Amino acid sequence: MLPQKHRATDSRVAVIGSGISGLSAAWLLSRSRRVTLYEADHRPGGHANTYDVITPGGPVAVDTGFIVFNDRNYPELVSLFGHLGVSTQLSDMSFAASLDGGRFEYSGSGLKGLLGQRSNVLRPDFWRMIADILRFYRQAPSILIERNHDNETVGSFLERAGYSDSFINNHLLPMGAAIWSTTAAQMREYPLLAFIMFFERHGLLSLVDRPRWRTVTGGSRTYVERLLEDFDGEVRLSTPVARVRRRDRGVEVTDANGAPTRLMMS
Repeated sequence: MLPQKHRATDSRVAVIGSGISGLSAAWLLSRSRRVTLYEADHRPGGHANTYDVITPGGPVAVDTGFIVFNDRNYPELVSLFGHLGVSTQLSDMSFAASLDGGRFEYSGSGLKGLLGQRSNVLRPDFWRMIADILRFYRQAPSILIERNHDNETVGSFLERAGYSDSFINNHLLPMGAAIWSTTAAQMREYPLLAFIMFFERHGLLSLVDRPRWRTVTGGSRTYVERLLEDFDGEVRLSTPVARVRRRDRGVEVTDANGAPTRLMMS
């Protein structure tokens, strides 16, 4: 049960950053505290960012950061959306790759998707990629219970374990890059255990019984707007925080312009 808005005290709270964590914390705290939300960017939302792409059928909302969620991994987010009345819908969540200007293409949506580029049937490196996908799915869960991978990266493990270049460069690294919004080269330096833990928890190592992914109707900007509509506090956009200092009975927050704000506890 979420608390109703009230002012139990005169305590002031600063929340730095308006991504989903900061925004939801500020929203909930504003029920009982005077909250100031700082955001360095000119817009709120952080990773949640939606653009309208004009198509012949009309504008389509496209998210560049937060895209999908599921009730298995995000029960509190589901509850938040339900409380705010944020509409969601099922998403056809899949992975596809087009590499080297279309030289090599496939998707993970069944056999037709894998063989969407018919020449894949004749490519030995394609079949080696498929074999290594199945091998990785079998091997990855056991890595989480082993004791010798704490400091290993994704790239060093794949090379040491003898995975094919096709699996590494045409599948796993591009998929990781798509998930974490980074480059395939940077995914090589990602911590192995964190990588596999994410895949395991989100059902990406299973061929069956995967979670059902949903997306926010109208784009992730919708839940940002709903949180702000229900937020009883002050939002300071384009205001990066330079320093936070402890003071007697509170803290002092100084923004990049040098303007201090004293936050006192009641």
